Amino acid sequence: MEKDIKRLGKETLVYGTSTVLARLLNFCLVPFYTYYLVPGEYGIIATLFAAIALLNVIFLFGMDQSYLRFASDADDKHKVFRQCFYGVLLNGLVLGGLLWLFNEAAAHLIGIPSQAANLLKLAAVILFLDVLNMIPFTKLRLERRAWYFAGVRTISIVVNVLCNIFFIAVLHKGIASILWANIFASLASLMLLSPVVWSELKHNFSFRFDKPLEKDLLSFAWPFVPSGLASLLVSVIDKPILVHLAGTEQVGIYQANFKIGVFMMLIVSMFDQAWRPFFLAHAKDKEAKTTFARVFTYFVALAGWVLLGLMFLMPDIIQSNLFGNFHLIAPAYWGGLSVIPLVLTGYFCYGLYVNFMIGPVLTKKTRVLLWITLLGAAVSITTNLTLVPHIGILGAGWAVALSYASMATALFCFTRRVYPIPYEYKKLAALLLLGAATILLNKFFGSGIGTKIILLTLYPVCGGLILRTSSR
Repeated sequence: MEKDIKRLGKETLVYGTSTVLARLLNFCLVPFYTYYLVPGEYGIIATLFAAIALLNVIFLFGMDQSYLRFASDADDKHKVFRQCFYGVLLNGLVLGGLLWLFNEAAAHLIGIPSQAANLLKLAAVILFLDVLNMIPFTKLRLERRAWYFAGVRTISIVVNVLCNIFFIAVLHKGIASILWANIFASLASLMLLSPVVWSELKHNFSFRFDKPLEKDLLSFAWPFVPSGLASLLVSVIDKPILVHLAGTEQVGIYQANFKIGVFMMLIVSMFDQAWRPFFLAHAKDKEAKTTFARVFTYFVALAGWVLLGLMFLMPDIIQSNLFGNFHLIAPAYWGGLSVIPLVLTGYFCYGLYVNFMIGPVLTKKTRVLLWITLLGAAVSITTNLTLVPHIGILGAGWAVALSYASMATALFCFTRRVYPIPYEYKKLAALLLLGAATILLNKFFGSGIGTKIILLTLYPVCGGLILRTSSR
């Protein structure tokens, strides 16, 4: 068991190499944007990329999840790849064409100015290229070719960042530059992944679909569409609501601080990339459930430490002078610092949700994800509409935290019923108390930077002692 967990940790770190670099490079664009774009322009981009994230789920139609599930034990893995790849190709052409043609109507729908409608044509290209990349990326994950995956992701993000800087700072092309940079980055990924695609398609170039297999693929995949949309609504619905209730300037301020959550999302994303192939590969092991329980305990301990560190230190770092009079986020955006702890907490809860995903996936009862994520979306929308008119962008932060917490709780209850795992509840409770005590001590002793560093140093020491105690 320990050997398997160590391999999971190794693969998590490899995936994390690209994920961390990607997120960090992307995060480096946040101060860049805040100094080159006014809050209103940044608000338009934030709203547009929220729409792209939602549309990406529809373009992909859950085929990456179907490929991961069915290719893992298929006799003809090439056939599964072809059907999934051709499926997203066709879907991308149709939906991308519609978005290109009806860009003005789409702009009105998502709440951006009509003069920015042409940006949706570029968004259609981004969506088409991204879905073509997704099945080859999933194949690399399934085959546990983590370094190839990491290399492609890293190069793509470097291209994205360099193009952003060149188009905005050198050529002064405005907010359209951000979309063009994404297009070039997606093209770079597709070129690097072309050997993976060719290795699968060369066996048979036929566009014929195996109808029974296609039926199984779609049956497994379609619940991921509404559940994926609902899940994304949790993190993106706040932008269009804020646009209508508070204006694009407040969206820009909120988005700049929301991006700080990327550091918590790093831990979740790099874990998720390795976790799903891991539990699919070890589901039939004799000690599988014990292994999964131990993984969850380790995740809570590590992610909890990262959560506390970011909550304690990021506001101070943001407001500190770096390289003279330069700040991580321009002072015009500091009005949103209060949302950072809430967004970080929300992403931590999403990490718990990812752990509990094991139940519906292994039992193939993925339809429950629709209802759980609809619950999260409902909590998000209700909280936003209730709190934003009264407390502004802080209400949007509460919506993120509460919606992900509700999703994690609901999925835990379902997984406990269909695939019960003997979680180490005593250790988890001790870790929770340790985190709460750390926060209270920080407040009691005045929240000085020295106090924060001492507490963050003591946390892993105490956490290590908890992990060494007997289970349950």
